[in-house]
Amino acid sequence: MNIIDHLSVGVSSVAEGTAFYNEVMATLGYDLIVATDGFAAYGKGAPQFLLMTPYDGRLFSAGNGVHIAFAAQSAQAVESFHQQACNRGGRCVGKPDNRPAYPKTDVYAAFVRDPFGNKLEAIFNGFSA
Repeated sequence: MNIIDHLSVGVSSVAEGTAFYNEVMATLGYDLIVATDGFAAYGKGAPQFLLMTPYDGRLFSAGNGVHIAFAAQSAQAVESFHQQACNRGGRCVGKPDNRPAYPKTDVYAAFVRDPFGNKLEAIFNGFSA
């Protein structure tokens, strides 16, 4: 059993969020499972990552020090994720590369910020490998 049921990030608009995430998540083999006006859920078979407009109706904010790491099946998937994210309005905050400072020496990862400021990582050979 996974320790985390699902993760979510805040967005100003689910439509704008899915315009970014649909293709970006597809690079890692994850599907859009359900979308409403208030949220969109991605995963493989079950929702695990959600975009949401804040339930309290206030403005969303990206958490400082928070990032979400998506498991990638290959270094090429990491590169595709990074390229697709940057092509769709994301901002590079760490080009695809080996990460020798990580606890595992064969880690390959990339970091981006989505158009809403949320920090995302695609990682091959991470903790879940």
